[in-house]
Amino acid sequence: MLEELHVSNLGLLADARIEPGPGLVAVTGETGTGKTLLLGALRLLIGESARTDRIGPDGDEAVVEGRFSTDGVETTVARRVAAGRSRAYLDGAMAPNTALEERLAGSVEIVAQHEHTALGQEAVVRGLVDGVLDAEGVEARASYRAAWKALVALRRDRDSLGGDPKALARDLDLARHEAREIEAAGLDPDAEDALRSDLQRLRHAGEIQELLAGAHAELTDEQAGIDRIRTAVQGVVEAAELDPTLEGLAARLRGLATELDEAADDVRAGGEDVEHDPGALQAAEERMAAIRSLQRKYGDSVADVIAYGIEAADRADRLAGLVERSETIGAEIEAAEHAVDAAAEALHAARRRAAKELSERAAGHLRQLGFGDPVIDIAVERTTPAASGGDRITLKFASEAALTPAPVSRIASGGELSRLVLAIRLAAGAGEAAIIAFDEIDAGIGGTTALAMGEKLAALADGRQVLVVTHLPQVAAFADTHIVVERSGTTATVRTVTGPDRIEELTRMLGGLAASERGQSHAEELLELAAGRRS
Repeated sequence: MLEELHVSNLGLLADARIEPGPGLVAVTGETGTGKTLLLGALRLLIGESARTDRIGPDGDEAVVEGRFSTDGVETTVARRVAAGRSRAYLDGAMAPNTALEERLAGSVEIVAQHEHTALGQEAVVRGLVDGVLDAEGVEARASYRAAWKALVALRRDRDSLGGDPKALARDLDLARHEAREIEAAGLDPDAEDALRSDLQRLRHAGEIQELLAGAHAELTDEQAGIDRIRTAVQGVVEAAELDPTLEGLAARLRGLATELDEAADDVRAGGEDVEHDPGALQAAEERMAAIRSLQRKYGDSVADVIAYGIEAADRADRLAGLVERSETIGAEIEAAEHAVDAAAEALHAARRRAAKELSERAAGHLRQLGFGDPVIDIAVERTTPAASGGDRITLKFASEAALTPAPVSRIASGGELSRLVLAIRLAAGAGEAAIIAFDEIDAGIGGTTALAMGEKLAALADGRQVLVVTHLPQVAAFADTHIVVERSGTTATVRTVTGPDRIEELTRMLGGLAASERGQSHAEELLELAAGRRS
């Protein structure tokens, strides 16, 4: 339960601390005193969004702290709300808001009177029905969710295929053609320069041969002075025999003569190697043209073309798998749709059972709250399957069986709405939470109906903590703890009342005259009546 709540600078509450205690806790006070701020503080502690307009005048931030105990485990929670930001703390450490919700999930339930508007929303009613599914229904809902998830995955796969098997086949053919074309070319990044050199030689074979022949003639022409060089070499060699210091020069000249002879031989051989080969030239030209064509289509260099070919082969493999998948996915989706329909039918039957049980429970609570023969009609009708199932679920209500049930939005009486919200929430299992807070759900009722509501809330508080913000003395009289919020100017204070102070507050609530002796007598009588009904 909520052991302690401390509020600082939250709206009118400058500084308030309460220890609610177990059982039924009533929060009362004049209109506008800030009673609902206490439940607003509780909403902050369970991770709901913070409103900066709730920051009071006594500082730049509002602070809410709470101490909870659940199954012997104590948890401390805090929220600090300042302009533009909100910070949360769990057991003294900073935490995201979601952590507060996760820690207190299932432990705290807050019900407000305006929730009757939510009862007109299909998603809310569906959630209430699903909350009371039997074991078979819970299993049916899990099976439906699994079937729907599988169908959605298959549809997503189909969409990723592009939805056109013929287009996929065309893409596959193109990728395979590109990969084969590049592979057939047998490209080698290192061979491109050699091919370019061969082309240059083949294109100019005649000119090269002519130039080399001329060079050879010059090197071997006796009139060109070659014999004179040999004669000069011989003279120096002979002089070296007479003067050993000339041996180095003689060696150099002998080398020069040898080099000239070898060069002449190489020039001759080079000329002889150059052949006029039109076939080889044509083959090289075609090879280069093929490379250039591939480069225009696939990349600036041979390496780029080779890389593109590898990617095309990989793409072809992927497309082949997609094409194969496209040929079978239609049948898979059809089978998945049948599975969804079957699961939806099972869930539909379970929801009809749950809706009937929920309606009967809620009607029973309404009879205890003063209705004679109320009708709650929760209709579960089959519709096109979606994520939430294959049902359209609506709630209609009539205060008497003689009336035609109508949507909740058409109910005019605030008292009927208040009791309907309480009955539905009780029937749907709100009592499973350890802490339940009702925020002014008693609007528009009074008299014996108010006593019935007080008795119902007191019964609900047996074994758990129930907080209720109320204007009804009949409800407050059933409380185990009575908290009063009082306002003075722009500041509200909070105090727990007992004994004469509680009699005084109940007297004010009964007739507005807290000091009235007759009113106090009525208040005492009301407390005795509530105690008698609780015993």
